[in-house]
Amino acid sequence: QVQLVESGGGLVQAGGSLRLSCAASGRTFSSYAMGWFRQAPGKEREFVAAISWSGGSTYYADSVKGRFTISRDNAKNTVYLQMNSLKPEDTAVYYCAAGSTAGQLGYDYWGQGTQVTVSS
Repeated sequence: QVQLVESGGGLVQAGGSLRLSCAASGRTFSSYAMGWFRQAPGKEREFVAAISWSGGSTYYADSVKGRFTISRDNAKNTVYLQMNSLKPEDTAVYYCAAGSTAGQLGYDYWGQGTQVTVSS
């Protein structure tokens, strides 16, 4: 069992930056691939980024590639999402998730989400 708690969301102007954190409980964090997803009002949840258990492989949605960076610190049981050059269309609730394989599907555990609002 893994419990995930996101933090770092907030209100930022377009062009600004935020760093989201996701703290995981449990001693098996390092064995999980981690992902970030987001859901805007009236839209389906969508994949944002993922990272393998070792941190050696990362994956991004085309919409965030070059602007967002996912990373993890297994010693701190934490995964991060550095978001730069934010756009109003990045406004959403951001969720982290843990699963067996880095990618867009197959996540078993989810956090409660953190709101990111980008003003124009």
